Amino acid sequence: MESQVRGGTRWKRFAVVMVPSVAATAAIGVALAQGALAASFSVSGQEFKVTADELNGTKFTQYGALDPGYTLSGEKTAHAVAVSSFDHATIKNLCQSVVTPKLPIVGTITLRLEAGKSDQESGQVSAGKLYMDVSDLNTTGYAEFGNIDIGVAAGDTGDAKLGGKGIGMKGGNEQASKYGFAQQADTAKLVGVQSTAWATTAGTFTLPKLHLSLKSGSGKGIECY
Repeated sequence: MESQVRGGTRWKRFAVVMVPSVAATAAIGVALAQGALAASFSVSGQEFKVTADELNGTKFTQYGALDPGYTLSGEKTAHAVAVSSFDHATIKNLCQSVVTPKLPIVGTITLRLEAGKSDQESGQVSAGKLYMDVSDLNTTGYAEFGNIDIGVAAGDTGDAKLGGKGIGMKGGNEQASKYGFAQQADTAKLVGVQSTAWATTAGTFTLPKLHLSLKSGSGKGIECY
């Protein structure tokens, strides 16, 4: 799967996306998740779960798109997603997990990543030019948007000449109609995030006290939720 470039950063390997110090461990996890060491952060043919106690972002934009990818058998496919973007975001208690079922000998394995377990913003996950290709989003708390504009055309987001506030469409392989429905806001606060996604990308990604683990099995208590 080809890597993608957004915000000036090439996300060629899952390990490099996170931190070089866990490159070997992350590579093993990606191999279990995708069957190959070279991979972008998107998980071909699989959704992954994401949770956070709190996400605070600026210049929020959201629009619909088709996210191309491959099934586990290698066939091309496409997934309908809601692309949520932030110019900058801080995330408290981030968790991401992906399940690979029925591996030979070892059975079902869950790759789980956790970071930013701090009440102080300096100890939380920080991301710049963050994009999340989401298929489902739920908040156990609430969502709060500042100066929101609902119903703008997707092509208008991020364009100062058109009054856009967000950072706009990410310009990768995703297919989105520039005339499609979208929304944007100056600020966004999500409390108690539970989400499933096909891809996450960012220009910068800082994960304090990163912990990556491989767990046998799946379900509650092993996956993020």
